[in-house]
Amino acid sequence: MDLGIINALQKDGRASFREIAEGLKVAEGTVYNRVNKLQEVGVIKGFLPNIDFTKLGYDLAAIIGIIVEGGHLQEIEKEIGKSSNVSAVYDVTGEFDAIIVAKFKDRETLNAFVKSLLAMPDVKRTNTMMVLNIMKEVHGVEI
Repeated sequence: MDLGIINALQKDGRASFREIAEGLKVAEGTVYNRVNKLQEVGVIKGFLPNIDFTKLGYDLAAIIGIIVEGGHLQEIEKEIGKSSNVSAVYDVTGEFDAIIVAKFKDRETLNAFVKSLLAMPDVKRTNTMMVLNIMKEVHGVEI
């Protein structure tokens, strides 16, 4: 039942408990209790709208790989994560130590952000890839 609730909320985060309950053929109170429990244990971390950032002027999306030396990766990632332009910071395997996903309104802001990364102690190198087209961008997977 929890997976059904999660899938319903991923499809429509504004769905009422009544609508979800009808779809799952359970009582509305059951859905209410399960959602509260899922929030308490941290499975559901919040309810966010799916925003088209290009309509807000964020026309540039960048995926930035960084290489960090000196064992300070987590400190660097925490600092990067404070930027309002950053939507994701991932520890990864492969050529880079971390991948950053960020959105910008203009090239100047992107340029300043990349330069701020390179000015950080222990950031050895960055590689910025500009997103040309967003073919799919969702924040959930059907489970």
